[in-house]
Amino acid sequence: MVEVSTSILSIKEGEEASTFLELEAAKTDYFHIDVMDGKFVEKNTYEKMLENVSYIKRISNLPLDVHLMVENIKEAIDDFLAVEPNIITFHLEACKTKEEVYEIIRYIKENNCKVGISIKPNTKIEEVYEFLPYIHLCLIMTVEPGKGGQTFLTDMLKKINTLKKYMDEQNLEFDIEVDGGINLRTAPEVKKAGANLLVAGTAIVMANDFKVIIDELKS
Repeated sequence: MVEVSTSILSIKEGEEASTFLELEAAKTDYFHIDVMDGKFVEKNTYEKMLENVSYIKRISNLPLDVHLMVENIKEAIDDFLAVEPNIITFHLEACKTKEEVYEIIRYIKENNCKVGISIKPNTKIEEVYEFLPYIHLCLIMTVEPGKGGQTFLTDMLKKINTLKKYMDEQNLEFDIEVDGGINLRTAPEVKKAGANLLVAGTAIVMANDFKVIIDELKS
């Protein structure tokens, strides 16, 4: 069963309320919240995403899939826990030590939230292996994080496939989420490689009919 997490990064200013409601009606499974601090990545969406998630919580019951692209992970976790997200994903590359990774995993779980780890395109998939038994989701970036509308990096398919094989061999259970350049052309390859949760932003919110795109991404 493939699920879709719609990134709200590309939603037009002033059209947020109607778009959130339309996405819910179109049966997106999650709202994907791209939290950027202008340090870990170039763009800064921090305050805007805090505003958006607060508003979403008032009008929708859909789960929030929060993706932290920040240097100060602990501070961001505290800020976004207030909106009771379903899952918080942080970047492996933002941590200085393995101990810090384990500490963040524990902290998120203690706050009754699922936890995910994300890796950038240049990070080897093997670097996340030891943490997989303790998390609910592994997010593979198929573009360099920080900008919407980028082109999908096809060599990431091998990374997705390697992760799926490792998960099966080790008898582990977690979601394989893929983010970056996901559309109707790239989605079939990503699903075939082993992903079961697709993040799409531009492909959905720029479409005339959200439901048609979401249904096709899932099928």
